[in-house]
Amino acid sequence: MPSLDIVSKVDAQTLDNTINSAKREIGNRYDFKGTNSDVELDKKSFLITITTDNEMSLDQIEKVLIGQFVKNKLDSDYLDFGKERYAAGNMIKKDVKVNQGIDRETAKKIVKSIKEAKFKAQASIMDDQIRVQSKKIDILQDVIAHCRQGDFGIPLQFINFK
Repeated sequence: MPSLDIVSKVDAQTLDNTINSAKREIGNRYDFKGTNSDVELDKKSFLITITTDNEMSLDQIEKVLIGQFVKNKLDSDYLDFGKERYAAGNMIKKDVKVNQGIDRETAKKIVKSIKEAKFKAQASIMDDQIRVQSKKIDILQDVIAHCRQGDFGIPLQFINFK
C-alpha cells in the first residue's frame, strides 16, 4: 500500500552552514565593529544563542539570521525568537529555538484537514510526523498538493513516498 510521511525537519548540516555564514557576515559588517557580538549553535538541542552589547545589535543580528536562512533556502518559520532576553553582566543574551517536528495540535489540524477534504487516504499521527496511506499514488499526490496549499504555521516536507 503506497504511503508517505509528512515531517517538519531542518537539515543539521545546512543549519550549521547558515549559522557559520551569519557569523562571517557579523564579523565583516561595519556596524558590528567594536561590539562583542556572537552567534553560537548547539547542534544537539538545536538552540541558537545570541550574545551582544545592546538591543540595537540584537535586532540586527536577528535580521542577519533571517537573511541567511533565506539565502540558504531554509524557511525562517523554523526560528522561534520568543521574548526572553536576559542580561549576563553588561551583555545581552537571547536563545532562539529551532523548531523540529510537528507538535500534537498542528498534527491534529493537518489530519483533520486531510479528512475534511474527503481523500480516500488514512492519515495517522506517529510521534512528530504524520503517515498517510492510500491505495493509489495519485491520491497521495493530491494530499501533498492539499497540504502545500494549507497554512499550518510550520514548513512541511514530504518524505518516504513509496
